[in-house]
Amino acid sequence: METFAEILISVMLVGAGLFGLIGSYGLLKLPSTMTRLHAPTKATTLGVGGVLIASMLYFLLLQGRLSFHELLITVFLLLTAPITANFIAKAHLHRYGEEDDLPDTGTTRDWATFEEQETDMEALMIRPAPGTVMTKPDH
Repeated sequence: METFAEILISVMLVGAGLFGLIGSYGLLKLPSTMTRLHAPTKATTLGVGGVLIASMLYFLLLQGRLSFHELLITVFLLLTAPITANFIAKAHLHRYGEEDDLPDTGTTRDWATFEEQETDMEALMIRPAPGTVMTKPDH
């Protein structure tokens, strides 16, 4: 059983290392920002996640104790890597995207928005009472 555990952990570590290597190579060699964005998210998710799972298996199978730290870090990585990639992609589109390249949103706006949320937010906005004169604050 111990030999099988060592082989399993070794395979996990080698596979995770390969994903890290391929992700690093892709980050350096892919031609554009949007394609380069894909490589490190896979390296983070599969590479670092594989190392953490191998560590968890090591402690469980060879040391006889379960370590939840690695599991929590792995879950955190699996949740945050796609979200971070999405934010970076949206920032890239907002900075370098041309209006003519965008798909039709079906509204008068150039960028897709959540219409229901916008109307809900407008209802929550504080508006001055009728007849109130708004002045600029002195700074």
